[in-house]
Amino acid sequence: MNPAALLPSIRITQTWFLAIVDILLVWYVLYRVILLAKGRRAWPILIGLGIFFLLLLTAERVGLITMAWILRQFVPLGPVAIVILFYPELRDVLERLGRWEFWGGNYVPTKTTESIETVDNVVAAVSMLSTRKTGALILISRETPLEDVASTGTRLDANVNSALLNTIFEHGTPLHDGAVIIHRGRILAAGCTLQISDAPNIGANVHMRHRAAIGASEQSDAIVVVVSEETGTISIAESGRLVRGLSQDALRVRLMERLGVQRTSMRKPWSRNNKGTAR
Repeated sequence: MNPAALLPSIRITQTWFLAIVDILLVWYVLYRVILLAKGRRAWPILIGLGIFFLLLLTAERVGLITMAWILRQFVPLGPVAIVILFYPELRDVLERLGRWEFWGGNYVPTKTTESIETVDNVVAAVSMLSTRKTGALILISRETPLEDVASTGTRLDANVNSALLNTIFEHGTPLHDGAVIIHRGRILAAGCTLQISDAPNIGANVHMRHRAAIGASEQSDAIVVVVSEETGTISIAESGRLVRGLSQDALRVRLMERLGVQRTSMRKPWSRNNKGTAR
């Protein structure tokens, strides 16, 4: 058979293959955008844009010439309006594209031993703070640097230690109202200011400390541990979602999983440095 006769069929196959890949990529991008927007301020805006284009199509089909003309005048402004309205979400999308976790990978800590030490001390401190109903807000960084957040507080650059964390959040201390930033097994800064989340789906019973935790988890891939000052409840915020009412063991398991520490690498619940502090 003449090979030249096969070229048209090969080209058609390539065209169909590229078309399928193109459709799948567009579908995946739209799916990720919807997931990012759902539950945030951008979600009602997306619904509003959908209604706008539906009205435009309806006006053109029915023959409402004046209405269709008025609606079409806003179409050229669409790209600029989208950038302005969706700036936080677009920034979030671009930031997530640069994370290994976005593409299906798992976060790999720099040092497994370092991560275990961090979890041991954080769990020990949070357990004591919860018992005393002392409010706390701790950010554990992963891939996204938190230098901009750390710059709003007091630089410490100290080893993660449960006693130090308890002292920082003790009532009456200058830094107890702010957040602690932990980066690569060290307390980078304390007394840091966080941006409060404005997501519309947050309940009225979520207080300022928890809103700040949600806001920090929306803007970075950090794991945020929160202790309620009113009830002593332990919570974790991640990717804009808040999980409340965690026990000490549940907190440990979640931190180990989110920090990429294998269970086979886990030591006993309390390290030698934390002996006598666990309750």
